[in-house]
Amino acid sequence: MCGILPPGGAGVPVRARGIVTERGSAPGRGGPRPASVRRQDAPAGVTGVAMGGAETGFGDGAVGSLLRAALGDPEAAWSLGSFGALATFRRDRDEAVAPPEGGRCGAVTGRGAIALAPPPGLRPLAYETAFATGWSHAVALCLPEADCAMAGRGVLTELGPDGGAARGRDRGGILFDLGLGLRAADACIRTADPALLAALRAGVGRALFAAGNPLGDLLAAAGPHRVFVTRVGRIEVFGPVAEPDPTAPRTHILPQILRARRTHAATAPIPAGLVPCGALHPPHPCKDALGRTIPFRRVRHDAFQRLLDAFGDPALVAAKRAAEAGRDFSPGPGTNRRYLRAAQRAAAVQAPHLHGADAGAASLSHDA
Repeated sequence: MCGILPPGGAGVPVRARGIVTERGSAPGRGGPRPASVRRQDAPAGVTGVAMGGAETGFGDGAVGSLLRAALGDPEAAWSLGSFGALATFRRDRDEAVAPPEGGRCGAVTGRGAIALAPPPGLRPLAYETAFATGWSHAVALCLPEADCAMAGRGVLTELGPDGGAARGRDRGGILFDLGLGLRAADACIRTADPALLAALRAGVGRALFAAGNPLGDLLAAAGPHRVFVTRVGRIEVFGPVAEPDPTAPRTHILPQILRARRTHAATAPIPAGLVPCGALHPPHPCKDALGRTIPFRRVRHDAFQRLLDAFGDPALVAAKRAAEAGRDFSPGPGTNRRYLRAAQRAAAVQAPHLHGADAGAASLSHDA
């Protein structure tokens, strides 16, 4: 699990009162597209790393280096939001990409954008979750509880022009908070369409999923830009709500999960006092971008193990390393035994790959 939203079955559409979310094998990831689609509407810019200037505030420390390296990796995917509602971003290796305007670190393509401006208290937390047939991994982007809060609005609210848009041409669009009541994210839509603006303004003050509210169906048909904003940064999705392209940035809004009022999945070992605002999803060693099983790639595995050593929970990492070496491990006081067992299971399920055994269908989604 990624700690933000379970991925569900591949290709299964989920309807949320007219708002369609596509739940694929990995949020925001997928395979090649025809060149005519891949290059359509791409912004001016270079193909490759897209980052802002020194004023981004990333700094030269380990966290800044992590974020910069991941933004430069077309194999990496990102998500921002909360449990039950999030936006995802990825880009193709040959996709035209430019930095966001305003000196922020990030990437803008013809399909979406990510712009990061994390506060100094950002804590990345790398972790793995093991299953009977494989494992998943992610780096949760956490902030202290006191620093993560967004507006938490519970009804549709007009916010005005989107001055923080990643592209200058979108800053005249009007931003509306959907009113999902999320703790660490404002889930918004943006439009300049007069007819849609009129309909949205007529619905201001109502809960999106209230009985008889027609806005869900209207938004699904209109496909306005979706903009998810957190204290870490924002993801913008430019394509239709029912996006047919499995590689495109997209949004997921699942009312049945939102009702749980959780900030993350129970399987994510987020320490008390921290709240995940999103996640980085590095490529998995046993899965391709479509979630299909591939031969084990040791370089990907080793890359994530370095992240785990640098940004994982020290007790859980120690437990995993002990299991890999066949040593007993004595946890300290306060160690969560459930998460401890999960770390040890990750070592067990990875062992056949590391020792050359044929593990068959190796892994679940790397973004789970």
